[in-house]
Amino acid sequence: MPIATVNPTTGETLQTFPAHDDAQVEAALARAADAARSWRRTPLAERAAVVARAAEVLDADRERFARLMTLEMGKPLQAARDEAAKCATACRWYAEHGARILAPETLVDDAQGTGRVILQPLGVVLAIMPWNFPFWQVVRFAAPALVAGNVGLLKHASNVPQCALALEEIFTRAGAPAGVFQTLLVEARRVEAIIADPRVAAATLTGSEGAGASVGAAAGRHLKKVVLELGGSDPFVVMPSADLDAAARTAVTARTINNGQSCIAAKRFVVHTNVYDAFLERFVAGMRALKVGDPMDAATQIGPLATAQVRDDVADQVRRSVDEGARLMCGGASLGGDGFFYAPTVLADVTRDGVPAREEVFGPVAAVFRARDLDDAIAIANDTPYGLGSSAWTRDAEEMRRLEGELEAGSVFLNGMVVSDPRLPFGGIKRSGHGRELSAIGLREFVNVKTVRTARAAEASGGTTE
Repeated sequence: MPIATVNPTTGETLQTFPAHDDAQVEAALARAADAARSWRRTPLAERAAVVARAAEVLDADRERFARLMTLEMGKPLQAARDEAAKCATACRWYAEHGARILAPETLVDDAQGTGRVILQPLGVVLAIMPWNFPFWQVVRFAAPALVAGNVGLLKHASNVPQCALALEEIFTRAGAPAGVFQTLLVEARRVEAIIADPRVAAATLTGSEGAGASVGAAAGRHLKKVVLELGGSDPFVVMPSADLDAAARTAVTARTINNGQSCIAAKRFVVHTNVYDAFLERFVAGMRALKVGDPMDAATQIGPLATAQVRDDVADQVRRSVDEGARLMCGGASLGGDGFFYAPTVLADVTRDGVPAREEVFGPVAAVFRARDLDDAIAIANDTPYGLGSSAWTRDAEEMRRLEGELEAGSVFLNGMVVSDPRLPFGGIKRSGHGRELSAIGLREFVNVKTVRTARAAEASGGTTE
């Protein structure tokens, strides 16, 4: 895949970028290694100040960055503005809370001495990032990593090269020393060699299941720490006591956020049979009412899919679902023109062995399942190889207790849609990956948790080792 900006609204190739050659990659690795040695010794307050200034840069140039995101991957312009603002919020959160999270902790203080834990950076972290949230996915890695004293190498998706270069610009303008955050314009096939380089201490990837397996295998071969945030097929469970109007409105947003291209978008709607028809009627009406069009237009709610391949994959999944017997309630077709548009689509009466149950559908396509009761709803929700997020709608306290305890996912949102938040850990289980981003837990993923045992003066001069 060429490293190029292709406008998904028109299909036009706007700019192509030459991949960095081996000499450029070597120079970047050398700069990163040098920077890692000095950045780890930089006072934490100074590192946090750089990340705080990155927030100022994001705010100051929000409109330019938003238009860049929309141009390269097609999200509605207001959503892109919101993404840039969220990145600034995350930078400020880590700048403010980093010192507290990284503070040494005394775990033992007894007659023999003290036992403390100190948290130290690992060094150079390679980030392999996707196109769907081209700024947010990167910042939620970079902000905590840099505050912790690590340095970052970004290998971004090949269809968002201008976003990738803009992210390096942001941290440079914020005052990050040379080598602390760099963008590599390289093809996916070259990632394994970079992971293998001894100057790289760890890797993090947000992306597909296949990409995660590849990066995880490479990291394992070279005994490198890795965090993987992969695909999802999140359930959205609706029980009879739910506020159906609120649930249906939220369901439309939860399925179509980012033009339906989000790992944590609700994809499988598991609805109790007693309210199935009522929910479906509201949900279909909401999906039909969405305005599809130019994402630069303020009235547009759904823009194009990011690439022609994504659009074609979604169309194929819908076709196969209908062939299996799913009822097409709305949509179900690519839209005309040169761009990569696909109509908001609802498939009803989907079975547990159907395409939407087994595969992640990365576009504005909702699959609605009928559940007999709560036990059946939980079973359908968990009957997936993925386990990223989940949303459940009920006003029954006992149902809430069971759903939060029994849904197999990295997060459960009750009576609300799944969202990421810098204050809360984010990640999945099963084939949705492992490790966590965001919150204090995310900041501590790429640190050495070092035990320091200090003996009392009398003990230090002698004694046994047992």
